[in-house]
Amino acid sequence: MIKRVLFTEKALEVLHLLKKEHGQLMFHQSGGCCDGSQPMCFEAGEFYIGSSDVCLGTIEGAEFWMSQDQFEYWKHTQLNIDVVEGRGSSFSLEIPLGLRFIVHSRLFTSSELTQLEALRYKVD
Repeated sequence: MIKRVLFTEKALEVLHLLKKEHGQLMFHQSGGCCDGSQPMCFEAGEFYIGSSDVCLGTIEGAEFWMSQDQFEYWKHTQLNIDVVEGRGSSFSLEIPLGLRFIVHSRLFTSSELTQLEALRYKVD
């Protein structure tokens, strides 16, 4: 199965650093609030996942969530999460480090679209 979300080596290094400090993590791709449309990192359970959110995958135990409305814009793309220097305006855990997670994306091929990992939805 083809993953919908990947992390660069640099982003994985930051993820490991944050896990050491904060424990289990989660990501949510914002839909324009606070910092545009950037991936935000939280301690697991610290961000409320709504019934319209979908989980695109898991990286190093951290689930990556996005609202269904936002996913409609991204469903044909593979997200590659990277990290850059700079301070975003979000509440994401990497911000105090002077870093921010960003998204690089590419369109799936028509063949890849038939081989994608299944989405998961919140179960109450």
